[in-house]
Amino acid sequence: MQKLHSILFLSSVVLISAVILSSCSGSGSGATGWAYNDSENGGFQQLPYLGQETGPGLVFVEGGTFTMGQVEDDLTGSWDNIPRRVTVSSFYMDEVEVTNYYWLEYLFWLNRVYGEGYPEVVQRAKPDTLVWRDPRAYNEPYVNYYLRHPAFRDYPVVGVSWLQANDFCKWRTDRVNEQIMVREGFLVHNPTGQVDDSYFSTETYLDGQYEEAAKAADGIKDLRPNGVGYRNVSMSDGILLPDYRLPTEAEWEYAALSLIGNSGEELITSRRTYPWDGHYVRNDDSRGKFYGEINANFVRARGDYMGVAGALNDNADVTAPVYSYAPNDYGLYNMAGNVSEWVMDVYRPGTHQDAQEFRPFRGNVFSTKLLNSEGNVTDKLDYVEYDIDAVEEDLTTYEEETAGRLTSEGQNLIDNLKSKMESANEDMDVKRIEEAMTKMDEALDLIEESEAPSASDLRKFWTRNIINTPGQMRYRKVTVEENLGRRNYQQADNIDYLDGDLESSIFFDQQDDGDDLVYDYGETSLVNDNVRVYKGGSWNDRVYWIIPGTRRFLEENQSSSTIGFRCAMTRVGSPSGNAMGNN
Repeated sequence: MQKLHSILFLSSVVLISAVILSSCSGSGSGATGWAYNDSENGGFQQLPYLGQETGPGLVFVEGGTFTMGQVEDDLTGSWDNIPRRVTVSSFYMDEVEVTNYYWLEYLFWLNRVYGEGYPEVVQRAKPDTLVWRDPRAYNEPYVNYYLRHPAFRDYPVVGVSWLQANDFCKWRTDRVNEQIMVREGFLVHNPTGQVDDSYFSTETYLDGQYEEAAKAADGIKDLRPNGVGYRNVSMSDGILLPDYRLPTEAEWEYAALSLIGNSGEELITSRRTYPWDGHYVRNDDSRGKFYGEINANFVRARGDYMGVAGALNDNADVTAPVYSYAPNDYGLYNMAGNVSEWVMDVYRPGTHQDAQEFRPFRGNVFSTKLLNSEGNVTDKLDYVEYDIDAVEEDLTTYEEETAGRLTSEGQNLIDNLKSKMESANEDMDVKRIEEAMTKMDEALDLIEESEAPSASDLRKFWTRNIINTPGQMRYRKVTVEENLGRRNYQQADNIDYLDGDLESSIFFDQQDDGDDLVYDYGETSLVNDNVRVYKGGSWNDRVYWIIPGTRRFLEENQSSSTIGFRCAMTRVGSPSGNAMGNN
């Protein structure tokens, strides 16, 4: 069906030329009566549209209502997944987890584009292969080979933080949309010209900042009376896809349960504990050839990771290839076991009690594109943007932990770095952002030129605190002032909304001093606004964690040998799929 839809989509694009070149419309506006696609009427265009194209690697997940949360005893006593009925909209989700080979493709592209001018951007994207190390186990072969050896190509990538996973999603969005634009003849593919900030991104193209690669003669004909012949594709043309992103916790859990397989006419015949029917971890279909075999990759019992020689039941010591085991009823593989998976949400123990009933999610930080004095979108970045506060915090902690053990050269280097950052902060205070980042780059140059033993450690503080890269658009958080009179929201950061903010604390009648009011991270809690949810069990977990309703959390900049991820995409339009099939 996916192939059929691709053919239909291609057909619709072919029709564009015929419709536009005719300069007349087969239909008119139901609001005004004026004909569409007619330059004599002003040139407002309506292109053929047969529905959303299914992006590479994705399958369609039809949404609906379900009971999210706990389906059996709360063994950990966390009480953080109390059952609640919610509705999830239809969406798309990766058929399999993101693999090592997908990640190597990503690193190759980054190195090709940024490797010469901004090697720190490439370094930021590298998975932490040291997550495999254990003081009581010999795991060095995985440290050395798991990411890059071809034997592990189709295994899920691990050692990737939540932040790195989000960067991958954005990169994937741009590469998929670029491929669509080249495929349809709207762009000239020019890999040799992709250096630093000169590469295709969906946002820069839509904002008119990628003109140098647009075909002058093969775009969409501009029917405006004062048009210039051809125009860029816009989102309203229906050719570009929505963003790849991480699934929300509700989406992931809904997709894992795949209740579409045991329901009919709004009646769910039996609830599920796992992503398959029944309450057993073994295949209980006595008529099938896999009868009695384990349905997922997890730890069956103490010390039993893969079964007995000659009959390796789950056939995996650590992770397994992503197409291992049977898919669930949505066609998704390994939604139980293999690796746990990052989702978008910020963790709160009370999320299920406070969640919206429709599309529940915690983690909204509303932003808008930065505008210049003329009200236009500012130019795309041509420099690396750092989180100066985070770099300073890392540097201070490092200095405290190495007190009395630094060489004089190392201490001098830190003092010089502090001086540069102090000057950068002065620029930030007066909104001279580019000047501030130039000084951060100068500080990085000091590190790279230094021969101090601590230089390699200090360089990591710059690498891991990059918040934006050349070629991307600039954003800022929305302000309360610009949202006065708005009733649905006012402030930008809503992570703490009703769970961690002043109103939800015992200090509700006092002045907010900006400190943690409920979740005192590092003192009374391991929860803060930078702690993210991950779902599902892994190759290193007992069976309890492969139940979709379970939930755990980890800091967004941390990674593990047991956590991977898969991407999702919003479904726009009909929740039941396209007219010619559900994908």
